[in-house]
Amino acid sequence: MQIQRFRKFKTKDFYPSEMGEPEHHIDNEFSMVVRAGNQIFMRGQTGFDLEGNFHGEGDAAKQADNACRCIKQLLKEAGASIDDVCKITVYVTDRKYRNEVYRVIADHFRGVFPCSTGLVVDGLALPEMLVEIDVEAVVSD
Repeated sequence: MQIQRFRKFKTKDFYPSEMGEPEHHIDNEFSMVVRAGNQIFMRGQTGFDLEGNFHGEGDAAKQADNACRCIKQLLKEAGASIDDVCKITVYVTDRKYRNEVYRVIADHFRGVFPCSTGLVVDGLALPEMLVEIDVEAVVSD
């Protein structure tokens, strides 16, 4: 089985070290997407676009919209589409964000019918992140 890795990056280059927080001085090597045969695994998407700019500070819906746009682009780069998504996991940092985030997701995933898990978490990688969405997909033969 062929394994392809898309948009490789190093965490030390992605997360700003000037934040002064020791937990952000991590040096890992990851990919935004890994395609193993016809399966696609994706790094959780947030308010960060694919160039590393943050969108929607203080606005969970805008962060979710950015995450969904990035998901569509990354799927395309891996030879898939939104219709290939089988599983979505949504992380929000406050239960009050659920309605607005799921409205955005509904707009982007209309007609797809993936499985979904939603979690309320204490925090994400950076304090400005209010939502993170990750997906798994299987490309049809």
